[in-house]
Amino acid sequence: MLTLRRSHDRGHANHGWLDSYHTFSFANYYDPAHMQYRSLRVINEDYIAAGMGFGSHPHRDMEIVTYVLEGALEHKDSLGNGAIMRPGDVQRMTAGTGIVHSEFNPSAEEPTHLLQIWILPEQANLEPSYEQKYFPPEARSGKLRLIASRDGRDGSVVVHQDMNLYAALLQAGEQIQHPVSADRHFWVQVARGTVQINGEVLEAGDAAAIDNVTTLGAIAQADAEFLVFDLA
Repeated sequence: MLTLRRSHDRGHANHGWLDSYHTFSFANYYDPAHMQYRSLRVINEDYIAAGMGFGSHPHRDMEIVTYVLEGALEHKDSLGNGAIMRPGDVQRMTAGTGIVHSEFNPSAEEPTHLLQIWILPEQANLEPSYEQKYFPPEARSGKLRLIASRDGRDGSVVVHQDMNLYAALLQAGEQIQHPVSADRHFWVQVARGTVQINGEVLEAGDAAAIDNVTTLGAIAQADAEFLVFDLA
């Protein structure tokens, strides 16, 4: 079964310096029909203006994954971590018992385009931690590349939940057939381009919840970038 979540149906908030689209209920956007999908609680597509960003603010009891699509994002946190993320970088922050961080676009000219993802952890009060890894385009081209998992296998970042997160870059006409377990649940989020997923055409910003299948099939109708969440 496949259930579509179209880009234009998402919540939207434009703060001038921040233009944000909410796949699930977030901040002032509330839709009881779209609170979360399994342990996937937030997917925000953010456009941050040059030189702007989020000042220091707290989180707790959440796994936060950031995936940069364009531009750069500077991260600082109360654990002493500091880094600049660029396309291909994946960051995981375990908020656990509490963490404070800031996120800024360090460019004076270019906007930053990113996906910020929140995943409910399998237990509360984890020790806060941080991890960032780079996955070059060739590692994601023409296939589903594991970028986050519970056990950190294949060089993925560690997320404290029974889930696997894959990223893919497909050129127009490229196909993927990915065997899956019928007792798992899948969320596909298209970041760019146009891709047909199990017979349904999804464009940038579109998503689909997929259940009770044994194969995920993807055919790019235009160059595309998308994420696949494999969830318990």
